[in-house]
Amino acid sequence: MNTKHRTRGTALTAALAALLLAATGCSSKADGDSTSDGADGVKSGPGVTDKAIKLGALTDLTGPYATLGKSIVQAQQMWADETNAKGGICGRKVEIVVKDHGYDVQKAVTAYADISPDVVALPQVIGSPVVAALLDDIERDHLLTYPQAWAASLLGKDSVQVMATTYDLDMIAAVDFLTRTKGLAKGDTVGHVYFEGDYGTNALQGSTWAAKKAGLKVSGQKIKATDTDLSAQVTALKKDGVKAILISAGPAQTASLVGVAASRGLRVPVVSSAPGFAPQLMKTPAAPALSAMLNIVSGAPAVSADIPGVKTMVASYTKKYPASPVDSGALSGYSAAQLLGADLKKACESGSLAREDVVKAHRSQKNVDTGLGSPQNFSDVGRPAALSTYVLKPDAKAAGGVVGVEDAHQAPGVEEYLTSKS
Repeated sequence: MNTKHRTRGTALTAALAALLLAATGCSSKADGDSTSDGADGVKSGPGVTDKAIKLGALTDLTGPYATLGKSIVQAQQMWADETNAKGGICGRKVEIVVKDHGYDVQKAVTAYADISPDVVALPQVIGSPVVAALLDDIERDHLLTYPQAWAASLLGKDSVQVMATTYDLDMIAAVDFLTRTKGLAKGDTVGHVYFEGDYGTNALQGSTWAAKKAGLKVSGQKIKATDTDLSAQVTALKKDGVKAILISAGPAQTASLVGVAASRGLRVPVVSSAPGFAPQLMKTPAAPALSAMLNIVSGAPAVSADIPGVKTMVASYTKKYPASPVDSGALSGYSAAQLLGADLKKACESGSLAREDVVKAHRSQKNVDTGLGSPQNFSDVGRPAALSTYVLKPDAKAAGGVVGVEDAHQAPGVEEYLTSKS
């Protein structure tokens, strides 16, 4: 629904029209632009009252990223509780409404239609294909959104903020890491197992570009999110004589790939995109192989990092959720919530919590440092917010199951790559 037909008739007609809009759960640009002044003089709109600021989360609690989704939801609720204990934002309490889409795009579209009329921003949307399906609606509704997805295809929209690096930049860093530290040389073949869709495609773009610059060949193996036995892919990669493997998939696929490769004698270095690892993997039969063979590239540091802000977050999360492992999802979710909180405070200071003004407040920030990773620049919608990648490795004894190998650094060629795409 893109327009509302309003008459100058009776109050009953107007009430019926409003009831119809609510029943359809349809979001519109008119909804996003509907504003009023609060009792404190702050301009408001959907998701904002004199007492509350309502945020939305479209997450995966039952699909391939269920562990990630749970961590993000808990971390963001922890942030909301902490924020409310300090008086809220702009004199208003923060509420987060959570909807589970199970990594199903159609369910996510339905959930968005249900939730979007009643929230001012989305600190969490899991899944590149989900965000891709919602991009036009999010932009139309001026609904500031922090995806838990890092595909470069999500750049270029005022209302959508990809945090830190994108998948392609991390894969450029992965190829650089392999050539610097694992002995890959010109003429060698590197495998890349990747999910179909924006996530895997974007990661493959980065690895292909970097491999070409390094004189390497790439053996690509595309898989689906439902593929959990990668025996066939390992067989193909072994036949191709790969000297290393990249993987851009989920934790189940990473465990299968590394476990099968080790059992079949393909003991080569493996580097995963950040969403491909979860600390729960270190309690599976694949744990020894993961410890020996795997590294992870990420725009965020390890949760075990000796960074004051990270250590504070980890301590708070562990105290609040003692039965839950603190992982990269907790750090990423908390960081997104902190960033959105800063956006809302800045918008309040400017006198408006209307959606479009929250977006403007966000885009005005060029050097944002939450103390949870690399500083970020949100002013250029067409570029990643940060260009530096961390290299991590599994460690069953560490918080989050990983430790740092290399601090955040910009891989050689990143600027050249971005220039070539612009």
